[in-house]
Amino acid sequence: MKELKHCVKVFCKVFASKVALERYNKMKGNAPERLVSGSDDFTMFLWEPAVSKHPKTRMTGHQQLVDHVYFSPDGQWVASASFDKSVKLWNGTTGNLLLLFEAMLVLWSANSRLLLSGSKDSTLKVWDIRTHKLKQDLRGHEDELAVDWSPDGEKVASGGRDRVLKLWMG
Repeated sequence: MKELKHCVKVFCKVFASKVALERYNKMKGNAPERLVSGSDDFTMFLWEPAVSKHPKTRMTGHQQLVDHVYFSPDGQWVASASFDKSVKLWNGTTGNLLLLFEAMLVLWSANSRLLLSGSKDSTLKVWDIRTHKLKQDLRGHEDELAVDWSPDGEKVASGGRDRVLKLWMG
């Protein structure tokens, strides 16, 4: 029985790795692999390591340390969060700045169409990336938050120090 459980675990890991690699290759297409580095000097760099050992572009605009940088699942966008309490949305290919909003945390929906931000005032906001406009303002917590999207990208779960768990339907 132990051997069977071990085989199932190994199979699941191999299968999950294969699915993740297929998804990555589909998203990447023929474009070179890109990465973004965030720094405590308030800047970020967009890299294409297979093309050059030098950064493709320098991305500036944050006023304090950049502590989180996230590519959207489709690789088209980059969201950065900083200790300056701002989130910036960048073009993931060129590094051009597209949008700025006040927030402290940020999460992409699985389809890369929506961006969820959380602010110090305990509000969550859902941003429509295509229109660059606020889609939904989610209020109701009284303190710091932890959030995540449902796998289908239709719901947001949030919990806070206020000991309240909420499920938000899109």
